[in-house]
Amino acid sequence: MQRMQASRAVIVTGASSGIGLECARWMTGHGIRVFAGVRKPTDAERLEKLAPGAITAVILDVTDAASISAAVETVARRLGDVPLSGLVNNAGIAVAGPLEMLPLAEFRKQIEVNVVGQLAVTQAFLPLLKAGRGHIVIMGSILGKFALPFAGAYSCAKFALEALSESLGMELRGTGVSVSIIEPGNIATPIWEKSKGSALAMIGDTENHKWDFYRESGMAFMRYAEHSSRTGISPQTVARVVTKALTARRPRRRYTVGWDSRILGRAIPALPPFFRQALVRSFVLRK
Repeated sequence: MQRMQASRAVIVTGASSGIGLECARWMTGHGIRVFAGVRKPTDAERLEKLAPGAITAVILDVTDAASISAAVETVARRLGDVPLSGLVNNAGIAVAGPLEMLPLAEFRKQIEVNVVGQLAVTQAFLPLLKAGRGHIVIMGSILGKFALPFAGAYSCAKFALEALSESLGMELRGTGVSVSIIEPGNIATPIWEKSKGSALAMIGDTENHKWDFYRESGMAFMRYAEHSSRTGISPQTVARVVTKALTARRPRRRYTVGWDSRILGRAIPALPPFFRQALVRSFVLRK
């Protein structure tokens, strides 16, 4: 695809793989200069080779205040005459495990990366976004609408992002900065694979007999997560919607992506709690 002269710039966090990587690829073909936030220099080098001149890799750890500050300085210095018209808060992790047994350090890490980190990056880049009358995109999930067993920490973070998006959108009204949240269903990305090792280590803990109760259902959840990562919608599909939100004259406050997000994301939360939980449990923990 022939690249157009960039007329706007966007920063994408968590751009080394999955949705973030596809967002960077997709946007460069639509006249957008991308500042791709990554944590490793090797990822930075790899990304810049994908689209020389169109992708500028920026070392950015969303849990490190100094890293965020340095990233803002880098972007501000390299923007030139192109306004910063967007921030895609995509960086995130998935922590799996029953809440009774989940180490609190792991729970804190889930919230720190997926919620606190997104707010920290937003606060830091808001002056540039206000100057460019930009748009903030927050990467939510269908699991910000209802929770799954063994994904409680992840759902806590995604529920929180729904509130963050709602409040931020109201507070920034009149500043020229708008806010959207993207709510994908199951996505074919390795996000759950990355948490599989620690989850299996917990499940395999034979010293703690509390695990005896959770072991079978925990393995069922891991099978469900593996199946979802193979059969979910492509990251490219999400990237197209993110680009649509960033380039729309009047972006919507909420974008659903995938049939499961459009249908289940509305139907399941409307069910009475007993029926909702029974349905979700039977589907996710089936043998």
